[in-house]
Amino acid sequence: MNMQHEHFYQAMVSHDNRFDGHFYIGVSSTGVYCRPICRVRTPKRENCTFYPTAAQAETAGFRPCLKCRPELSPQIQDNTLQQNLLISSIIQLEDQGDIDFSISALAKHLNITQRHLHRLALEQLGTTPSHFMLTRRLLRAKKLLTETPLSVTTIALISGFGSLRSFNTHFKDRYKLTPSSLRKSPSTQKSSAQSPPETTVQLLLQYRPPYDWSQLITFLQQRTIQGVEHVEEQSYIRTVGLSVKGEIYSGWLQIQPHKNKDNTLIVELSESLAAIIPLLLRKLEHQFDLHAEPSLISNQLGSLAINNPGIRLPGSFDGFEMSVRAILGQQITVKAAHTLAGRFAHAFGKSIITPFENLAIQFPSAKVVAELSIDQVASLGIISKRAQTIISLAKGITKGEISLQPTAHPEQSIAALEKLAGIGPWTAHYIAMRALHWPDAFPHTDLGVMKALQEKRPKQTLFLAEKWRPWRAYAVMHLWNSLQQDKLGNTKIRSMRVTKTINEVQKT
Repeated sequence: MNMQHEHFYQAMVSHDNRFDGHFYIGVSSTGVYCRPICRVRTPKRENCTFYPTAAQAETAGFRPCLKCRPELSPQIQDNTLQQNLLISSIIQLEDQGDIDFSISALAKHLNITQRHLHRLALEQLGTTPSHFMLTRRLLRAKKLLTETPLSVTTIALISGFGSLRSFNTHFKDRYKLTPSSLRKSPSTQKSSAQSPPETTVQLLLQYRPPYDWSQLITFLQQRTIQGVEHVEEQSYIRTVGLSVKGEIYSGWLQIQPHKNKDNTLIVELSESLAAIIPLLLRKLEHQFDLHAEPSLISNQLGSLAINNPGIRLPGSFDGFEMSVRAILGQQITVKAAHTLAGRFAHAFGKSIITPFENLAIQFPSAKVVAELSIDQVASLGIISKRAQTIISLAKGITKGEISLQPTAHPEQSIAALEKLAGIGPWTAHYIAMRALHWPDAFPHTDLGVMKALQEKRPKQTLFLAEKWRPWRAYAVMHLWNSLQQDKLGNTKIRSMRVTKTINEVQKT
């Protein structure tokens, strides 16, 4: 018996959420494939086959389980995705708005032949590129059919199918039912009954627990941009203004913990954004770190994470927006940076009507900011050097010289950022932490990090952090959080944890 598969079977029996997204179980007696956390009756071992990806399970002839819904499974960690050239390229194309790109277009994007692409897909994904892309699009459609009131035609186009006929054919061939019949299933009817008014769309996002939502939402609340984003109780709300393939999409969205479903967030967005749902969900997955694997990270961080393994790495919805906020925050208080960022957004952003009193501005795009003069930016009370840095960053992004997407190569992006006057190692690594969502970014000159480690030498701080690779950005979040615990009167507890952490590092 394959020992790894036996391990997988035991994980399935115990519904171990650490393995969610890492493998799927094809059940021969039912013809469906499930997530490890599925709560249906556990199948017999001899009826189970294990697959690393949903695409491989579907290629083998299995249909997705309607109970555990494989399309909701959290993805693998971002740094693993960055090592997978094929998946990274697929996401890059989708983020550009090319949801329905062809296999030849993917090969051209990778600058390889279709034959080599076929070999690469078999090596990295265990199936052909066409099968992988079809599974990705069908699961996306299944999610939208289950959770939204959007028309089948709209869902077909959003999911990457060129026509309704093509969508219906593939859906029926793979899943043995029609898109409309899926909506008649009990679970879908229940979801539809809870749907919001037709002017909004609601969707679900899931993650691996534990998840310290309060810590993350507090971090974001302290760094919001007035008029653009707002935190109310445990809910994050923001405006959206995105240009996708030359078309402008404007609206708003809200995300918060689901009241009735464990390990689930619920997203509500204006119907005006329906056409770019895949892009929006991906941005939220990065901003709220929904791909994280807490057990893997906390094991590497040791005693630093022992009291709160649920601390996440806050990403950003828009890399340029977040980077401008970071530059404005250099050497001033968080409150002062909040004020300046709000002025900047109101001066150069676009007004928008939303149902929320605190949301009325879309943050200006890099293209807009690149056309500004230093005097225009400086007139807001921003020093000229920072104004120049912001404009230079905008120009770099507009020209394609700098990428602030999570699929970008982190070291190359950091090097490009540091070439700009006004961006040093701290700012570059902070941007890498949040805009690129790079889990190994480490601003070793950060005063808070050094204070938490009781260290005054940046080089020694860098040395101490070696043990935490490749999760040093998470270590930063834990160190910053320890300072917050200090303010709450937990100095003794923090000191004990830091001392133990340093001892662990020195032993290595």
